[in-house]
Amino acid sequence: MIFLNCDYNEGVHPKILERIVETNDSQQLGYGYDDYSENARRLIKKAIGRGDDVDVYLTVGGTPTNVLVLSHVLKPFEAIIAADSAHINTHEAGSVEARGHKILATPVKDGKLLASDVKKVVDDLRREPKGHVVEPRVVYISNPTELGTLYTEAELRELYAYCKSINLYLYMDGARLGYGLTAEDNDLDLPKISHLTDAFYIGCTKCGAICGEAVVLINDDFKENFFQSIKQAGQLLAKGRLLGTQLETLFTDDLYFKICKNGNDLALKVREFLKSKGVKFMVETSTNQQFPILKDEVVEKIKDDFTLDYTKRIDEESSVYRICTSWATKEENIDKLIEALDALL
Repeated sequence: MIFLNCDYNEGVHPKILERIVETNDSQQLGYGYDDYSENARRLIKKAIGRGDDVDVYLTVGGTPTNVLVLSHVLKPFEAIIAADSAHINTHEAGSVEARGHKILATPVKDGKLLASDVKKVVDDLRREPKGHVVEPRVVYISNPTELGTLYTEAELRELYAYCKSINLYLYMDGARLGYGLTAEDNDLDLPKISHLTDAFYIGCTKCGAICGEAVVLINDDFKENFFQSIKQAGQLLAKGRLLGTQLETLFTDDLYFKICKNGNDLALKVREFLKSKGVKFMVETSTNQQFPILKDEVVEKIKDDFTLDYTKRIDEESSVYRICTSWATKEENIDKLIEALDALL
């Protein structure tokens, strides 16, 4: 079986395993005070082009990181504005709302929450009696979005400027940020993102690590007592070196970006083949997630050999299926998928 339904299916990059074994006999302090975590933070700040004006913390995984950052900065009556397709609104089992923070889910086009979308939510709330509704405080976006689409620098700049104009925080979920930053039509980079958000995280679990993300706190409002919030959220590893060695490796010699490009390249190979067969897509994306509209009978015929991710029904005969590649996807497996589909389309 070839799994192309998710970018969590593969294990860990070999260089990370080598580094963990290589450092195994070294005694280190716990809780992220080890030499490897410190070096990882230094390398990440270098990649961002920032120094001690930002704080970097290493956390375990995407969903708990979102819960950690959002619950840390919000008062109980403050809410989050997010796209209706946002991960915190769809596939995190209500984790953020379980911590007492309402998500104001907003219909958007192609997964992107733009300044105009946020303004509409804010304007609608202002028509309600003050004190009887939640106060919007954080705007949540992900890049790439859940549909694989990318924010342009102009879109992010406009969104951030609007947030600042009405005292909202802008937080970016970067679970797949490596794939976004290596996409063919991307015009953002880590330094730009660091100047156009209040906080974001660099996703590594989907990008070669066993586990681990790097949270970057830019706005001082996010920084105070963040370590205690990590502890309360159950995200503080006693053996923090496990995170440090992994992220240190990924941010040495641009490994993070080099391996993520593989996911995009192979996803585009599938995209171009399907387009040549006249297949339509739910959205246009240049990242590792592709959303073709396929006949259900076609997917049924290949299901014993390939696992795709059902996304939504289009009509009685067709549905949108996600084809999701990763840093470790093998080209030979993509060629097998193309060969199988070529016989059916």
